[in-house]
Amino acid sequence: MQTLARRLAEIQPQLAQVLEAFAGCCADLAGRIAKPAFNQEIGSEKGGINASGDLQHGLDAYADKLFIEGLRKAPVAWLVSEEEEGAVALNPCDTRNAPYALAIDPLDGSSNIDTNASIGSILGVYQASNNPAASFAHKGEEQLAAAIAVYGPRTQLWLTTGQGAQLYLLDRDSGEFILANAQVQVPPETSEFAINASNYRHWPAPVRHYIETCLEGKEGERKRNFNMRWLASMVGEAARIFHRGGVFWYPADSRKGYTNGRLRLLYEAMPIAMLMEQAGGLCFNEQGRVLDQTAASLHQRTGLLFGSRNEAGYAQRQFQADAGRAQNLPLFGKHSLFHPDFSNPQER
Repeated sequence: MQTLARRLAEIQPQLAQVLEAFAGCCADLAGRIAKPAFNQEIGSEKGGINASGDLQHGLDAYADKLFIEGLRKAPVAWLVSEEEEGAVALNPCDTRNAPYALAIDPLDGSSNIDTNASIGSILGVYQASNNPAASFAHKGEEQLAAAIAVYGPRTQLWLTTGQGAQLYLLDRDSGEFILANAQVQVPPETSEFAINASNYRHWPAPVRHYIETCLEGKEGERKRNFNMRWLASMVGEAARIFHRGGVFWYPADSRKGYTNGRLRLLYEAMPIAMLMEQAGGLCFNEQGRVLDQTAASLHQRTGLLFGSRNEAGYAQRQFQADAGRAQNLPLFGKHSLFHPDFSNPQER
């Protein structure tokens, strides 16, 4: 039985310290979530609005504080969190002894808190400089490590340091993460997609067209049946895709506040992209491969598509195709109930 600590002994010691500290925070958070008094103390009714304008649950704020304090003891100069407006100085102006900058979503899937569905945490690790802005002005492919933790029936930790992706499971008795899969591989083929279909009318035409071809099943152009999943938790979707394949798509759409996408590039899309590619999958947004990009701001939003190599690649090619071709689909035909009235500014 190999522990995370033993595996991390094989990598650069300071980076190992950072990843051990993150894993320790995840274990603490998993234990806190499981306590019976949780809902009364930090449930969704305790929320406010976070730095990027989203509803903040009590557990979001709790997780944010937990990671900031837990990682302050690690060799980290700067930390960016979904819950903080700017970069937090943990050990500033000491990039020799604290050479890392961390981008974190302390709690992904907050809407699932009260329903006891999957939630999780996300980490991206970058090389730090004395300037916090420069510390996060890296391409996604320059990440030194990435990880997601998923808090469900079991607590999972998916981790990469650029040498493939690994899965660890939390042993609640010992508090240690135990290696469960040393070489995670996303199945390249899939007949399963995850998307919030209630937003169909707001999607760009190529997204609607792709989903239509899936829904046509074996009678349609894809010649096979598809299943749909939607957990409202990106990390939960990623965990399922790591295990059995699939695609996740959260596109930018025409709704107010969603025209540039809803997920954050720096601390959600880029870590997921590194993990997916290290496990043999693909990850894109509207501009192309996510790992080729640099965040223009700490809380920059993006659409996101990731998953099984063959299906995610096919979906990306569909997105790049002529957007106008989907206007002739039956559900969006001129006389269809679902056709948007583009003479109405509210529908643009």
